[in-house]
Amino acid sequence: MLYFRGCTAREKLPNIQSATEKLLKLAGVDYHILDDEKCCGSVLLRTGFLKEAQEQIEKNTEILEGETIITSCAGCYKTLKEDYEGLDVVHISQLLDQLIRQGKLSLSKNDLDVTYHDSCHLGRHCDVFDEPRDVIKSVSNLVEMENIRENSICCGAGGGVKSAYPEIASEMAKLRINQAKKTGCKTLITPCPFCKLNLENDDLEVLDLTEFLVKYGDLDER
Repeated sequence: MLYFRGCTAREKLPNIQSATEKLLKLAGVDYHILDDEKCCGSVLLRTGFLKEAQEQIEKNTEILEGETIITSCAGCYKTLKEDYEGLDVVHISQLLDQLIRQGKLSLSKNDLDVTYHDSCHLGRHCDVFDEPRDVIKSVSNLVEMENIRENSICCGAGGGVKSAYPEIASEMAKLRINQAKKTGCKTLITPCPFCKLNLENDDLEVLDLTEFLVKYGDLDER
């Protein structure tokens, strides 16, 4: 397997990469990374730079063909799965769900109440709703927000909005954060590094799904 870290986890949120690699190693997953990993092209595609995106896709395809690709980023997952051709791609939430069911990750259940944010790319775009929830429920109590699954609210970070219209991105994040706070939970989990960056605030602990497992899963390092 190839662990495709993605630009945000690789450059801005390295703790996501660290948490992901720890989980893969604990589960005995044979994987490797690319030392010279390049952007998947998602941002270029979503902001209209189609020629540049296609050039990036062609270069990456030569390297990625024949690999089973694990992604940390929901945006990378959607892009590699739907905008490339013929790649075998799995989001880390899907793999973690499988590893837990197979007994390859030993976790302990606690009484912590947490809530979960469906990212646009993983949720509505790719219909991945159940696996991350099942992973969370294997460790803690999941308390859902008002808008979930297909009706989830965008965090405001994707599609170039945060770069072009930061004030809109901020207002969208505040709306989602308020929904999370209404659940009474102190921890908000997301499967997307973009979402984590935009949702981080002083009132809630915002964690990537992998960070959540490492912090609260009481992992048995067999």
